[in-house]
Amino acid sequence: MLRLNRYAAAGGGGIYAKLEFLNPGGSVKDRAALGMVDAAEAEGRLRPGATIIEPTAGNTGVGLALIGISRGYRVILVVPEKFVGPKTVVMKVLGAEVILTPTEAGIQGAIAKAQEIAAGVPGSFVPQQFENPANPEFHYRTTAVEVEEQLGRIPDAIVIGAGTGGTFTGLARYFKEREPRTRAVLVEPQGSIWGGGKPGPHKVEGIGNSFWPGALDRSLVDEVRTVTDNNAFAAVRELARREGLLVGGSSGAAAHAAREVARDLPSSAAVVTVMADGFERYLGKGVFENL
Repeated sequence: MLRLNRYAAAGGGGIYAKLEFLNPGGSVKDRAALGMVDAAEAEGRLRPGATIIEPTAGNTGVGLALIGISRGYRVILVVPEKFVGPKTVVMKVLGAEVILTPTEAGIQGAIAKAQEIAAGVPGSFVPQQFENPANPEFHYRTTAVEVEEQLGRIPDAIVIGAGTGGTFTGLARYFKEREPRTRAVLVEPQGSIWGGGKPGPHKVEGIGNSFWPGALDRSLVDEVRTVTDNNAFAAVRELARREGLLVGGSSGAAAHAAREVARDLPSSAAVVTVMADGFERYLGKGVFENL
């Protein structure tokens, strides 16, 4: 956990960033991958030597590929073509098989393709990160506990980007159980539907969607903050130059929204956000060239 002293607005609440890009696979999604696999093993749904098949924009796939190495699973990852880049390279280097689906079919097309593949692979396991309750549960039991321990208190607000909703739901549920006044702010890119907008293209990867995932508990959402690509990548640049943090676009979006929320709070307030992954996952994709 790092306090963003140079990035935070003067006079507002403090912003504290959980640096999840320091996980072994380089992102917050390592936690979801581990939580879902642990639960499936405990329930007998994932047997030794089985095949894990999952639709992913990238980071969950990297986490699953690492688990495949350590526990002896074959891993097949279904990825929309728009996400081809450093993340898919990492998946392949880690031994996963990567199958691409058309960009226009979106993540729903990848989900359908994963189910189709699984039907032909006996004993395979599809974690279904968008629906699997083990995803937010693992964040409830680990990430949220670490935040409280490292912060030394319950935050006044959490400002979290969401793709599946696992991180947001786990943290929001944990903190609201302990302090109902904790404000839970969901961050999405412009082009996501959660704030009432129309679905559309956006360059920020890993957050937002054209549907509400089952892993995202809408009852916990106090507010949705929609962040443009320009504001997200401006925050990426500012975090690098002011804080020395090299993060991806979703982290920039979360930081931008966190600063807006913190600006309206007293200096004694604590606002927690999550830096989901690192800058290097997006090099060569045309999003950082003008930073």
